[in-house]
Amino acid sequence: MLVKITNGNVETYPYSTGLLRHENPNISFPKQVPDSLLKTFGVYSVTLTDKPSYTQRTQNITQDSIPALIDGVWTVGWTVTNKTTEEIAEYDNSVAANNRSLRNNLLAETDFYALSDVTMSSKMASYRKALRDITTHSNWPNLDPDNWPTKPEV
Repeated sequence: MLVKITNGNVETYPYSTGLLRHENPNISFPKQVPDSLLKTFGVYSVTLTDKPSYTQRTQNITQDSIPALIDGVWTVGWTVTNKTTEEIAEYDNSVAANNRSLRNNLLAETDFYALSDVTMSSKMASYRKALRDITTHSNWPNLDPDNWPTKPEV
């Protein structure tokens, strides 16, 4: 990623060597334009910082749209903001819908054990009941993998 700087301010971001060539048609640039040559045209490499940790349920993360000069390096960072109550509810509803779908698929995988001509083991009956009751789990809908019941060996 590149940025074009004019008078210390971001003129164009993102920028590319293709744009540099287009804006300077009378100059023959090498295939790989070195940073030292880019600099003479006010063009600099941009470093993307690592994503910070955040809580997906309660926070949004967005990549900054304009680089900033930090310790002599043009850098694009991240902004973390808190979600609104409505956004958290929407997130929880989406997670709940996904978990219900997963639960329904897990139940469907074991439906044949519930046929009248099949004897269901007590372990399988307990597993299926735990799946049906998963929506009453204290972590619902934000379940950890170990909150799900374990399918018994048959």
